[in-house]
Amino acid sequence: MLAEYLPTLLFLIVATGIGIALIVIGNVLGPRRPNPEKLSPYECGFPAFEDARMRFDVRYYLVAILFIVFDLEIAFIFPWAVVFRELGVFGLVEMGVFLALLVIGFVYVWKKGALEWE
Repeated sequence: MLAEYLPTLLFLIVATGIGIALIVIGNVLGPRRPNPEKLSPYECGFPAFEDARMRFDVRYYLVAILFIVFDLEIAFIFPWAVVFRELGVFGLVEMGVFLALLVIGFVYVWKKGALEWE
């Protein structure tokens, strides 16, 4: 029974060997030209200026959550488009109601100023 797992074990050994070999070859043959600019921490185009655990404005998280919500709601349109012909007028009306609710929610969030960034 263990003989059936031999190809899988062989595959894992070869894959691990190739991964380790590529890392070692890169470290041995790769160019080494350290530079203070290259060695400095880089994040989002700005140099690190404070502690990594600094506080963020709540609006940052609100915009992120709103993006996820609207993105997921828009993803429901693709399956609907695939079966549009089978749904007929009922499916068209239901999608219209869905999109109307989506637009109402977006306008509400916009009017409340949740998308404003100072």
